[in-house]
Amino acid sequence: MPGLVIIGAQWGDEGKGKVTDLLAERADTIVRFQGGNNAGHTIVRDGQTWKLHLMPSGILHPKKLCVIGNGVVIDPKVLTDELDELRRRGVDTSGLRISANAHLIMPYHMLLDHAGEIKLGKLNIGTTRRGIGPCYADKAARLGIRVQDLLDEKILKKKIVAALEPKRLMLRSYQRSEELDLQTMTQEYLTYGHRLKRYIADTSKLVCDRLDRDELVLFEGAQGTLLDIDHGTYPFVTSSNPIAGSATIGAGVGPKDIDEVWGIAKAYSTRVGAGPFPTELEGPIADELREKGHEYGTTTGRERRVGWLDLVALRYAARINSLTAIALTKLDVLSGQERILVGTAYRGPEDSEFEHFPYHQTVLHHAVGQYESLPGWDEDITGARSEADLPPEARDYLRFIEEFVKVPIALVGVGPGRDEVIWTKAGVGMHGSALTAA
Repeated sequence: MPGLVIIGAQWGDEGKGKVTDLLAERADTIVRFQGGNNAGHTIVRDGQTWKLHLMPSGILHPKKLCVIGNGVVIDPKVLTDELDELRRRGVDTSGLRISANAHLIMPYHMLLDHAGEIKLGKLNIGTTRRGIGPCYADKAARLGIRVQDLLDEKILKKKIVAALEPKRLMLRSYQRSEELDLQTMTQEYLTYGHRLKRYIADTSKLVCDRLDRDELVLFEGAQGTLLDIDHGTYPFVTSSNPIAGSATIGAGVGPKDIDEVWGIAKAYSTRVGAGPFPTELEGPIADELREKGHEYGTTTGRERRVGWLDLVALRYAARINSLTAIALTKLDVLSGQERILVGTAYRGPEDSEFEHFPYHQTVLHHAVGQYESLPGWDEDITGARSEADLPPEARDYLRFIEEFVKVPIALVGVGPGRDEVIWTKAGVGMHGSALTAA
């Protein structure tokens, strides 16, 4: 099983970092293949909390190859600050490698992102204003600055001038900003280049070499399926493709190198920012789930919207990603609920009903979840380490999800700690004791 992709099966924030960290113990290489520092992965281990933004989650494991792939957009200030913090806390970062072809977030990208959201007013998308979208836009327009450009002052300066030219009008109100001074910007980014030079490599070849040796490579996505720019709730999406197929493009490997795809999903649903959310909750239950689940953004600290588990959307994610397994996180947050609702269909305009994820945004924006009601449980399940330790109602909840989505649940999270997990019979059966021991 050399290639395993880990993706978010909802709107992001599902707990991908924890699952990647668990599997990284057995893996040889961990690759982040898309997104930027608009995402964040929180890992709790040995009583310490780690918040990673650009760094692959496997960085906490010594002697692992940790790759930032060509599909990622990198803010070099964020990356160097993250490296400094990891070193300060005693983490060995020598295994990091950065694709020379990854694109860089520039100061003007963040200014454009901020200005664009303000201009949209009430119609704003709810971006993190980290410059992600404008950076990907420049990449598509062939005006991007890449990591390798940090190593050549002449090329870097020429590319900055070319990239700024079509943006003059949009950046007119910032024209006196020191951030946009050509010399200042060039020198700042050359300094980043000096600091990052030893990590820059042909990462596609490094990863392919590992795969050729039949070593386990984890491909780690950011955000989630429903934020995919092609298959998500457009335009309330991210600017990249966080689905499994993107792993090959963002890491520089072939489709045959992917053997398994694990979708990470919470036992309920959350969403950050604007956009449709058919199973959204408001009121006391939403507040309770938000507080128990600590539903605040890793990167922004923003309060997450909360809702019941949306199985229509999860089944859609299973289809889009060819999921081979589900890792269900935060089951413990549902403890104490007398009844648990599960979204199994949508009610649309004129009382139309949809059993499958609607393709048309007009339908989706007015869709309301239709639910099955399942019995809840009162027991604290954070100490459970096997399915047998769970209350019957919790086990029934897991079986209901599996039967509806038709994908086995391999792993269940019952607390924030990396040891607070249950490997299910399906997980042990699929992957053997060596992997589940990780």
